[in-house]
Amino acid sequence: MKKVIIFTAVIVVLFGALALVTSLQNKQQAEGNPFNKTTLHPETVKQLENPNYQNIILPEELDQKLADGATMTVYFYSPTCPACVETSPIVVPLAEEMNIDLPMFNLLEFEDGWRDYGIESTPTIIHYVDGKEVERIVGYQEEPTFRSWFEETVK
Repeated sequence: MKKVIIFTAVIVVLFGALALVTSLQNKQQAEGNPFNKTTLHPETVKQLENPNYQNIILPEELDQKLADGATMTVYFYSPTCPACVETSPIVVPLAEEMNIDLPMFNLLEFEDGWRDYGIESTPTIIHYVDGKEVERIVGYQEEPTFRSWFEETVK
């Protein structure tokens, strides 16, 4: 019986140590991140150096811009969303090519965004005029569809 208790204690200590090491690694990787958070989801950490995920907007900044009546287009995404992973390499370079500022809102890191901005699925791109939503495009689309949407809605 003593051996079982000792074995169980060793296993618990090992799992605790593993959890601590993982947490410390995540904190180190998250240092200086654009999300102003001390820890990030591992999928967000994987995207920190990706050029398609550099134009980040934080909830406070987006709320302020919309309250000030800004006209802007925002890309709502989640790093764990397969459709977003396919969409970002299409829309980010396309927006740059078309001279469209496309700030990106990470719904995995800021989950209140689902409710606050009425997001039902990702990816979602919303165009705001005078701080009010006027149009949105939802889901994965091919490049010509996004190009058309940008030309008709944003330009």
